[in-house]
Amino acid sequence: MDKDVLDFNVRLRTIKITDLIVGTIITAIVTGILMVVFPQIGESDELFLIVLLLIGTLMFAWALKGTKGLDYNIENLFKESNRKEVLYVFLINLLFAFLFMFAVSSADILSGLNDPNWISMWDVDVYHVDSSVVVLEAIGAIIFAPLIEELVFRGILFNRLKIRTGIFPAMIISSIIFAVGHDFGSMTSAFLFGICMCILFLKTDNILIPMSVHFLNNLVATVLEVTQLDILLAKSPLVFPSLIISIIATVLLIRYIYVECKKLKKEYS
Repeated sequence: MDKDVLDFNVRLRTIKITDLIVGTIITAIVTGILMVVFPQIGESDELFLIVLLLIGTLMFAWALKGTKGLDYNIENLFKESNRKEVLYVFLINLLFAFLFMFAVSSADILSGLNDPNWISMWDVDVYHVDSSVVVLEAIGAIIFAPLIEELVFRGILFNRLKIRTGIFPAMIISSIIFAVGHDFGSMTSAFLFGICMCILFLKTDNILIPMSVHFLNNLVATVLEVTQLDILLAKSPLVFPSLIISIIATVLLIRYIYVECKKLKKEYS
């Protein structure tokens, strides 16, 4: 990391993977100390994660302290073309993420039509979660996760890997590592989401743009999970048109990645 660099975007590119490892170790140590001083942190997985992510955020704030250009990134984020692309990439990734669930739900409903004794896979009791747990999980998922994950996986990992391996291997490797940190059932969508975030970051050199897509994605996913609207939709006849929409989104997502990678290959060849 070069502290002499004053441009925000350039300073971010100078943060090395070794700096990330050192910062992660320091974050873990500080979190451990706080757990000793405040045992309540260790008693709640959600609170522990919030504290860990908060300290990680402060580490990045220190690493990028004194730089200029963040105001330009914010202004650039709200350009009409960037706003449209943020919304488009968010929508096609979100709808693709529900493809498997809608496909299975459609098959489940069709099976029930042919068998009066069929028990639906969605014939489950509605569960209730403690409100404090929901709030802490929402803070972690909506605020800290987009911030930290984009800085780590796109701002550092992708940036450093592309120097050594080239752009496209760096996209694939960083996105695979990003996907591994997600649930098994969502690894594919997380991988393609990571590819899209790399594309956006490379096109704009503005980490706030993939952060914005990530924020929208986690916000909507959290709302759907808390309200259980995704399950209600999967149980209703609307699942069939939803499946069709998800298939269309999948085609658009693959096309977006193909077209943008083709442009990047031509630009950086």
